[in-house]
Amino acid sequence: MTTRTTPDGRPVPPPQADERTMLESFLDFHRATLALKCADLDDSQVRVPSAEPSAMTLLGLVQHMAQVERKWFQEVFAGQDEPPPYTDEGRVDGFALVPERGMDEAMAVWKREVERGREATAGASLDDTGTLSRREAVFLGTSEVSLRWILIHMIEEYARHNGHADLLRERIDGVTGT
Repeated sequence: MTTRTTPDGRPVPPPQADERTMLESFLDFHRATLALKCADLDDSQVRVPSAEPSAMTLLGLVQHMAQVERKWFQEVFAGQDEPPPYTDEGRVDGFALVPERGMDEAMAVWKREVERGREATAGASLDDTGTLSRREAVFLGTSEVSLRWILIHMIEEYARHNGHADLLRERIDGVTGT
């Protein structure tokens, strides 16, 4: 099957496919959307915050999504005990910015986390489960979540943050799009 792309180069999820292919394709589409929203900007632009009181930036979003990729695929699904890639200012959400780290480094970390997540789930069934922390399990009433649930959650996480990225990019240079 040939992968189709949007005019801006993002992979189009296939209109007919098995469930695993469909979920992974939509996740890849959203990953590519985040990368597109951050493309061709300089260091000062990726640090432009949204609107007060929020300090959200494109650089912070990429860092945050690296954290999210690691958490759900490596920690929750694969059960690996990994420290978060960013713990700046005592925060573990990835949003904090430091002058020494720019978008190139953040994108490299994010891409590495995406690849590690793919490796952690390769060959796994959508019904295979990972384990939530006690604090997180309270919200679901169980500590086990399936890979299917994690993939859907990741699509939701990227879709929500890509909306933020779209608004940030428009504020920076007026670029809009899907």
